Amino acid sequence: MKILKVLVVNCGSSSVKYTLLEMVSEKKVAWGIVECIGLSEAYYKRQSVNTDEKKDYMKIANHREAIELVIKNLFDEKVGSIVDNSEIAVVGHRVAHGGVKFSKSVLVTEKVKEDLKEYFAIAPLHNPANYAGVLAIEKVLPGVPSVLVFDTAFHQTMPDYAYMYAIPYEYYEKDHVRRYGFHGTSHNYVSQRAATILNESLNKLKLITVHLGNGSSVAAIEKGKVVDTSMGFTPLQGVIMGTRCGDIDPAIIPYILSFYPQQYKNSSDALNTLMNKKSGLLGISGLSADMRIIIKAIKSGNKRAKLAFEMLCYSVKKYISAYYGVLNGIDGLIFTAGIGENSPFVREKICANLHALGIEVDSEKNNLESSEERLISSSNSKVKVIVIPTNEELMIARESKICLDGV
Repeated sequence: MKILKVLVVNCGSSSVKYTLLEMVSEKKVAWGIVECIGLSEAYYKRQSVNTDEKKDYMKIANHREAIELVIKNLFDEKVGSIVDNSEIAVVGHRVAHGGVKFSKSVLVTEKVKEDLKEYFAIAPLHNPANYAGVLAIEKVLPGVPSVLVFDTAFHQTMPDYAYMYAIPYEYYEKDHVRRYGFHGTSHNYVSQRAATILNESLNKLKLITVHLGNGSSVAAIEKGKVVDTSMGFTPLQGVIMGTRCGDIDPAIIPYILSFYPQQYKNSSDALNTLMNKKSGLLGISGLSADMRIIIKAIKSGNKRAKLAFEMLCYSVKKYISAYYGVLNGIDGLIFTAGIGENSPFVREKICANLHALGIEVDSEKNNLESSEERLISSSNSKVKVIVIPTNEELMIARESKICLDGV
């Protein structure tokens, strides 16, 4: 008897990341990434439970070629993990933006694909790549169903007073300009894991989940539903990030335009690049978007690196404090993603002087090197502070299977 598997595909603007999972044990079977698509330095790195990591540099023109390469490797007689198409129950695709039409995961149909195109303009770096991945899978795995799992879907429970912007209402009615939120799959996963760790029903908990990576967001979750989140119409809003500015006064943009009219004349792309790729930790430090490099520079006495670090931690602290008030108290504060899971220095700084909110971190527990789920709050802390490694691939696989089973 064949044990069915789920293939999770995450197509970025210039990459294809994939994970093949066996769904009885929910364990990874094979995983890898095709990076720098369309560039001379493109490479394919892959690994499986039966093979060591292998990395090859090669010419890869587009996402279709990348996915063809991945599927060919998965079916390889010597090192592959699949014998034939029938072993793959469904392919789950991570999609950045679902707009107002997609409030939950959906099985791919021609109508769904057409609707997805409407959000290319909102998420120009990600949604077209996500769409290309769907088309490529349809070509190389004919007959295997696909499911779209949206980063924005988990946040669709926000009330209107939380997701609306105070601009003329017609922009919401006609153009759907509102806050959507992102990293929903991650926030959903860690909130469920927190309930298990706390041995409490999710619908009885108030949680703040902090996803800290190159892109970062904070969510306020009550009874398993999001009531607010830091990212907005795009992933640019919210806390300071690796290369994104986060919250700024909108009037800064026309002010910059007035001083540099030629540099930004008729170019929304240049402004987007400024705010999305040249700001944040990188823009302030002038050094790097990588928190590890920032912390190393701080220890060497770099003042701008220290400023960037303190600004980022302060921006996260403000959101935690605000959401504590929105929820009228919390049961748990969860840190996840690359920085949230691996930087005790960041966690300590964010949680410092939050005693009034009942948040206290145990230094020894916080500094313990581990890749496991763990409590890092002190015995005196009224709020449980938890580090939970995110697992978006597993969440996408679960969502895809649920969606398929419901058809």
